[in-house]
Amino acid sequence: MITTPASAGPAWRRPEVLLLLMAAAVPLSFSTWMTLLDNFSIHRAQFTGREIGILQSLREVPGFLSFAVVLLLLLVREQRLAYASLALLGLGTAVTGLFPHAIGLYVTTVVMSLGFHYYETLQTSLALQWIDKARAPQTLGRIIAAGSFASILAFGLVWLAFDRLGLDFAWVYAIGGGATAVIAVGAWLAFPQFPQRVAQHKHMVLRRRYWLYYALVFMSGARRQIFIVFAGFLMVEKFGFDVSAMATLFLLNAAANIWLAPRIGSLIARFGERNALVCEYVGLIVVFTAYAFVESAVAAASLYVVDHLFFALAIAIKTYFQKIADPADIASTAGVSFTINHIAAVGLPVVFGMLWLASPAAVFLCGAAMAGVSLLLSLNIPDRPEPGNEVSVGRVRSSIVPVGSAPVAQ
Repeated sequence: MITTPASAGPAWRRPEVLLLLMAAAVPLSFSTWMTLLDNFSIHRAQFTGREIGILQSLREVPGFLSFAVVLLLLLVREQRLAYASLALLGLGTAVTGLFPHAIGLYVTTVVMSLGFHYYETLQTSLALQWIDKARAPQTLGRIIAAGSFASILAFGLVWLAFDRLGLDFAWVYAIGGGATAVIAVGAWLAFPQFPQRVAQHKHMVLRRRYWLYYALVFMSGARRQIFIVFAGFLMVEKFGFDVSAMATLFLLNAAANIWLAPRIGSLIARFGERNALVCEYVGLIVVFTAYAFVESAVAAASLYVVDHLFFALAIAIKTYFQKIADPADIASTAGVSFTINHIAAVGLPVVFGMLWLASPAAVFLCGAAMAGVSLLLSLNIPDRPEPGNEVSVGRVRSSIVPVGSAPVAQ
């Protein structure tokens, strides 16, 4: 595959088009996997809160190990590694339905998750390298919208397969995962190798001046588990939502994001990262508190949709980092930040899974408390973040601390 300047060639063979295509490929697997998981795990694998907590912790282990992406970049170019990760995501999803028991579901989850998390790390890195700062919020919003459109296709497939065609779980997993793998191979063959604007560090780099970004990412990982693990589990266990009902909820979420995510990107560009994140975390405090006491299936479903919409505001964390970062740090920090994001994610599902057995409401109240911590952190983002002006309070002068190499002056 030849290396081609990003501005050369026909319009469809551009970096942004590739990012949109790959973003659309992810939900064909992951949305299928997520939509089926609660019903597949409960009705086929006989999971309780304990087993689902273990599975979700295992799912986050590859995310915790995302720093290893930097080491793989010594052997494989970033763009090609993204294709390989996407294919692995598809493969892991495709075979999930063949293993309706705890051990098999744990193993296929880890395979799927390895591809998903490594691809997400690489997508973040490539997007921040290929997209200008001025256009980043809008473009990242369009990437979310592309993924949401593909999610609608996946949810439609699930609904059609179960309500109209009567297909088994195994067939639906195979179709969704296979589609992702086909797109990964097609993108590899169709697109040129795009050059990097700035040579990326091939070792892990930690900068003390990025401390607020690391803290926001850590709390984001903790918050995400409440939605991914326990909000969906609440719908199935407490309110009896079946596969079709869960697919409908996911469909509503995706349809809303197609319209909303690009507009959120524009609003972030206009009003700034701090205001966007404050809005997100205030909303999450309200939503998580309401989860704890909801008794109506309709109200719970409404909270689920609103909860999901707040994810688009997390674009602000990425664009905040893009504004304060040394361009050569982006690939390395993408891997490190995913690891930080998953420190809480690895342990919390098991801990909260045990807490769930005693009090589901307590899990969501803990989520509200975590959103409160994130709110306090977001207030420390300055009006105009840039290198040397990363925070309003707690600014430090430091050196890069590369892991496994000699320190480099900042």
